Amino acid sequence: MDKGITKDIQCFILSHVKKILMLLMAFAVLFGCAPEKKLTRGMFQKQNKYTASMEASRSIPAVEKKEPLFYPTLPERPRLQLLYSFTEENFREFNGGNRFFLQIKRPHDIGAAQGKIYVSDRAYKKITVIDLVLHELEQITGDYESAGIWVTDDDYKYAADINKKNIAVYGPDNKLVRIYDAGNEFEKPVDVAVYKNKIYVCDLNKHMIFIIDKDSGSIIQSVGGVGKEDGRFYKPTHVIVDREGNFYVNDFFNFRVQKFDAEGNYLKSFGYPGDTLGALARPKGISLDKEEHLYVVDAAFENVQIFDDRTTDLLLFFGGFGMTPGSMYLPNGIYIDYDNVWYFEKYADRDFKVKYLVYVGNTLGPIKLNIYGFGDWTGEMKKGNVNEDIK
Repeated sequence: MDKGITKDIQCFILSHVKKILMLLMAFAVLFGCAPEKKLTRGMFQKQNKYTASMEASRSIPAVEKKEPLFYPTLPERPRLQLLYSFTEENFREFNGGNRFFLQIKRPHDIGAAQGKIYVSDRAYKKITVIDLVLHELEQITGDYESAGIWVTDDDYKYAADINKKNIAVYGPDNKLVRIYDAGNEFEKPVDVAVYKNKIYVCDLNKHMIFIIDKDSGSIIQSVGGVGKEDGRFYKPTHVIVDREGNFYVNDFFNFRVQKFDAEGNYLKSFGYPGDTLGALARPKGISLDKEEHLYVVDAAFENVQIFDDRTTDLLLFFGGFGMTPGSMYLPNGIYIDYDNVWYFEKYADRDFKVKYLVYVGNTLGPIKLNIYGFGDWTGEMKKGNVNEDIK
């Protein structure tokens, strides 16, 4: 080939390579300086913590518009709607697509405060914070390995540490405040609840609930002991307390949830062994709404059953096994949240008014945290189709 032609070709290619490089640099500068989009599909908006507007703080990642998923399904009167699901993909994008990123892996227990969701993760053995205002994930650092957690109204986090056999308390700034070990009395503390000046510790191996004085750190009462009789437990896993100081215990291998009054006296039980609705096969997390409906997660049925506190009757169930929206895969933790409704109510059907949120964590599968809204159907109903069991 003629040397002159070859040289011309080389110059032509070189000039075009330079143009392409210049275009790439221009795009990098342009998009590096451009403001972020308010919403992108399947991800949160990453906002500067000092400049995020109130409207931005309400923005949860956009999701593909689909038919609403209700429980029970229409034409029955819906009482719950799946609003949103945090998946592995959400958390990856949430952290800007970084190669090394924080996400939820094995959610064990859940709590919440205004603008924040707390997840005790048994993979990391730490509490992960989902900040709904700043659209960030972070962990509460420290020398603890969390199992069950309890979040107070003033944003103090109590974490049951199975390995160190104590209860670690972290303040609103996520700094360690105090350790409760009750004189090394705990053998395997798996969950914790707080009511006024009392701390309730669920000990799996001792089959007991220890009640601690918050000020002194001493045990003031113990409830339970191994057995099948009323008031006794066989491997209890979760404890919660209501607004009157009554407490509820998931009695795992007795396939029931037991309720006690504020003095520790047995009151009643929910559930029984079996494979029918109202029965329990592998009960896990428990929670209460303000109308005193008891929510019980079952990892065998992979659903949540709602019981009436007064009658102990089953009112409703939702969930079911799978990896599709609204499904559950080895669920464990559950939490009812009245404080953060406005972050998720935008996903509710226009005929569905959300009263509170129900969080359910799945320890397996891609869907790590399902967020359901409990509320009232305001749309038209066909005559005869009424579901008013839960007011």
